[in-house]
Amino acid sequence: MSAQDFLVELGTEELPPKALLSLGEAFLAGIEKGLQAAGLNYTAKRFFAAPRRLAVLVQGLDTQQADRAINLDGPPIQAAFDADGNPTQAALGFARKCGVGLAEIDRSGAKLRYSQNIKGKPTASLLPTIVEDSLNDLPIPKRMRWGLRKEEFVRPTQWLVMLFGDEVVDCTILAQRAGRESRGHRFHHPQAVRIQSPASYREDLRLAYVLADFAERRELIAKRVDALALQQEGTAIVPPALLDEVSALVEWPVPLVCSFEERFLDVPQEALITTMQDNQKYFCLLDAEGKLLPRFITVANIQSKDPQQIVQGNEKVVRPRLTDAEFFFNQDKKQPLEHFNERLRNVVFQAQLGSVFDKAVRVSQLAAFIAPRIQGDATQAARAGLLSKCDLATEMVGEFPEMQGIAGYYYATHDGEPEDVAKALNEQYMPRGAGAELPQTLTGAAVAIADKLDTLVGIFGIGMLPTGSKDPYALRRAALGVLRILIEKQLDLNLNDAVGYAISLFGDHVQTAALADQVLEFVFDRLRARYEDEGVDVACYLAVRALKPGSALDFDQRVQAVQGFRRLPEAEALAAVNKRVSNLLSKAEGGIAASVEPKYFDNAHEFSLYSAIQQADQAVQPMFKARQYSEALARLAALREPVDAFFDAVMVNADDPNVRANRYALLARLRGLFLGVADISVLG
Repeated sequence: MSAQDFLVELGTEELPPKALLSLGEAFLAGIEKGLQAAGLNYTAKRFFAAPRRLAVLVQGLDTQQADRAINLDGPPIQAAFDADGNPTQAALGFARKCGVGLAEIDRSGAKLRYSQNIKGKPTASLLPTIVEDSLNDLPIPKRMRWGLRKEEFVRPTQWLVMLFGDEVVDCTILAQRAGRESRGHRFHHPQAVRIQSPASYREDLRLAYVLADFAERRELIAKRVDALALQQEGTAIVPPALLDEVSALVEWPVPLVCSFEERFLDVPQEALITTMQDNQKYFCLLDAEGKLLPRFITVANIQSKDPQQIVQGNEKVVRPRLTDAEFFFNQDKKQPLEHFNERLRNVVFQAQLGSVFDKAVRVSQLAAFIAPRIQGDATQAARAGLLSKCDLATEMVGEFPEMQGIAGYYYATHDGEPEDVAKALNEQYMPRGAGAELPQTLTGAAVAIADKLDTLVGIFGIGMLPTGSKDPYALRRAALGVLRILIEKQLDLNLNDAVGYAISLFGDHVQTAALADQVLEFVFDRLRARYEDEGVDVACYLAVRALKPGSALDFDQRVQAVQGFRRLPEAEALAAVNKRVSNLLSKAEGGIAASVEPKYFDNAHEFSLYSAIQQADQAVQPMFKARQYSEALARLAALREPVDAFFDAVMVNADDPNVRANRYALLARLRGLFLGVADISVLG
């Protein structure tokens, strides 16, 4: 079967830059889906996306659908006709489904059957529908209409190119008649661009000052920005999202170096970087020490004969924004940071839980409770907690919300607060996302944990639990943040105590019945997903969860030990034994004796197991205290042989009640050893 290349390009007004890449990818995916549904093969495909166009190139596309046969089985003959030979509704329904009369249905077999040979259609006749369906399926939240037209799209359409081989596909889509004329750069090449063939599309547009390939523009911008930064003896900050957005704003990228007055460097560099990146789409430059240089890189969409005019224009535009940041910073410094707490008395945190100032007071008290328990300083934690929300009332954070915590650090430093206190004001929000940075100071860790636990306890305490995808107070993220800080920073905090104290700080503002259990259950449930992501078997998590350790660090150490234990050759058998023992003990009548009496042994294997248990107990108790759980389980693995021998030779439910009770006590001792780490019966 012969094959040709296919090209479709839809020209529009400037497309939304943040959505351009996803639109290009979705356009290609939709066309692939349509081609596959039509049974059309191709050798390669790719998409193009630029500010004023979306395009797809499919290479080696079949020119004709293959002929195909349809064979459909219907109801059995006895169900298709009644005793008089009249067709039933089942037969008539099958004929309607096939789109034919009953006379054309084959009734020679046990079932009704319809067979049809369908001749393949020319690909060119199928392409308009495939393209139109793909455009209709694009992820566009809100479509628009323009002029008096009824067609809807993300932006008004301007032209349409559709070529299959050297021929134009005759169709009209989104009010545009297909042709072979595209358009070049608005200024460098405003006239039409004739596309010679699908294969020449990229180069035809390049001659018209349009780099249609999104990936090519992105790579060119990244390389040129890095090269210019090196010339300035700096390093460019190039966030992937910003690079994508800038790549979506230009057809012919020309990066240029601009500058601003050095006096602005007295302003926190995070504020300057934020305003230049978010508002102006500039790439900022840092020196070798990570400090902001008074220069930035803009990416123009034109090859100017006088680039200095573009440079001066951007410098003129950015100056008022930097001046605003400077003004807010200087205004805020005119009063101590703590003074802003007064404003927060009138800012509601949550209607039932009081103001933001009330929250800061609770965080201060809870952080002071937590700090000494993680080897931190209670006084500094209390101070940091009290100041933790102050910068929310500053002019700087009001203008740049991303500066919360960061602004507090700078203002606290300016006020002469201890370094740990100042750092904690920023670290309280850490981690800011999955895998993000954790607090470096113990004071910051204490405040971060306190802030998150306060939110969890408060919101749970008024019954506003997260449901499904709705989590307006980001409680899941808060719980994961607490766990990450404690586990990854190796901080041994008993969450039972911390949550209990947090509840006490709310007084009668929250419903306390079962609240602690509810919060702790929610927090530790977050660990399950964490372990699944790390490749830890869920059974290991459940084995530890059964013991309900209060320390997240202790919980993690136990899980890692159980994960290692599962790899031992004895693990499977011992897990099965623990399960068997657990079942036996659950059925025991009366209580289990606290001690084992050797005088009731009547089998040598009982003596052997008792001796092995005593030796193991003596060996592992120091390991339990030192939390050497892996070593303890490795030592307990040696019990497999005497355990197997015991169950092979001994009947636990002996007729003599004293012997039976003694054997239950012996098995309880055995199970108790393993429960020093986890309930490994869950592994069986």
